[in-house]
Amino acid sequence: MRKLLLVPAMLLALTGVSQAQKSGSVDAKTLEEIRSSFKLDANTQAIQNAITNTESIRELSLNRSKIGNTDHYFKYRVDVKGITDQESSGRCWMFTSMNTIRPNAMKKFNLNAFDFSHNYNYFWDMFEKSNLFLENIIATADRDMDDREVVTYFKSPVGDGGVWNSFYNVAKKYGVVPAEVMPETKVSNKTREIGSLLNEKLRGEGYKLRMLAAEKASAKKLEAAKVEALKSIYRMLALGLGEPPVNFEWRFKDSKGNISESKTYTPLQFLEEVAPGYADIEMVMIMNDPTREYYKVYEIKNYRNVSEGVNWTYLNLPNEDIKKFALASIKNNEAMYASCDVGKQHNRKTGVMDVNTYDYASLLGVEFDMDKKARVLTRQSGSSHAMALVGVDVDANEKPVKWEFENSWGSGSGHNGYITFTDAWFDAYMFRVVINKKYLDEKAKKASESKPVQLPVWDYMF
Repeated sequence: MRKLLLVPAMLLALTGVSQAQKSGSVDAKTLEEIRSSFKLDANTQAIQNAITNTESIRELSLNRSKIGNTDHYFKYRVDVKGITDQESSGRCWMFTSMNTIRPNAMKKFNLNAFDFSHNYNYFWDMFEKSNLFLENIIATADRDMDDREVVTYFKSPVGDGGVWNSFYNVAKKYGVVPAEVMPETKVSNKTREIGSLLNEKLRGEGYKLRMLAAEKASAKKLEAAKVEALKSIYRMLALGLGEPPVNFEWRFKDSKGNISESKTYTPLQFLEEVAPGYADIEMVMIMNDPTREYYKVYEIKNYRNVSEGVNWTYLNLPNEDIKKFALASIKNNEAMYASCDVGKQHNRKTGVMDVNTYDYASLLGVEFDMDKKARVLTRQSGSSHAMALVGVDVDANEKPVKWEFENSWGSGSGHNGYITFTDAWFDAYMFRVVINKKYLDEKAKKASESKPVQLPVWDYMF
């Protein structure tokens, strides 16, 4: 009798579950309401015909009113020339950082053209990231494999991406060299394959370190195992990129055709030659993050490439402050590292970025109305690419109307390698600028010296 009584109770429970599931489903009545909202009138039929027969909805939505109304002239522009090309790699942050000091080298040696070796710094960036990954694995070896921080480390041991502090860290430790001293290779120009192999090797070595730690291995034994792992990483990098020089000889031909005497440098000596005091210069990353409080400093845990280096740290400011400081820097002929959401509203044929360049709302008849804060919180927008901020045009009241990026996608992209973007686009999709602290006003300077708020390695902005 007891068993029989259980059956109705179970059926009742299952019915409850079924009803709960049904309440969230699309029933026939709701589906009919949704279907009837789509009216295939003549106008809608024409749009459907166009969309179903196009290879690019993006091109079909190109806003005609945005064509030809933005020129590429700027009242204030940093003295830059020559365009670099990062090829099929994620090293925009490195190219951009170097592009901000490249004019110094050209001026120093009176050159028509010059570039640094990105391959040299890429080697050391990946090597140091590998060491930091292994250090992080040792530090978290007592945690479960499904711990969120451990998962984050194993998910992406190393990558070719980064930010300004990544370049600062590796340049401060290893210096820089001219491009011809350690030229690009097929591997450095197309980094995905070597990156995948490095990650496979590092995950294996990281797992071994965790096993050693579980066996109560001493700190000395763990360090020795890490060094052996780094020998393999160094070998892989040297085979794919070439071995970086300890010192080198270099000479040049200046703009007048004069050939210099050959001189021997270490990479650190060359950095000091072209960018005196770079390791000690007071630079501040200022950022527009509308999801967090302004005039506060934020630091992302372990977001660096060199173990003893500095983490990614930024001062959060309103866009109007960022524009004011950036304008002052450009007026003083100093380019800045900057990063943005480059894929949004970007007409790559004309080299112009403006809000509503692609009018999807009019084409599709639906609204896309999230503001910047909502786009960031929902992962719809975030910084995706770094470029040098080199130009600004202003109105009669010295208010910015448009800006200019020096990109690193080769001279065939955008407008001869440069990108023009409107001030409205700046508000919507610009995120970060790295600027000399001297351009900040007193309020921002004081805020930049406050204790950073710590953010986790998995934070949505990064």
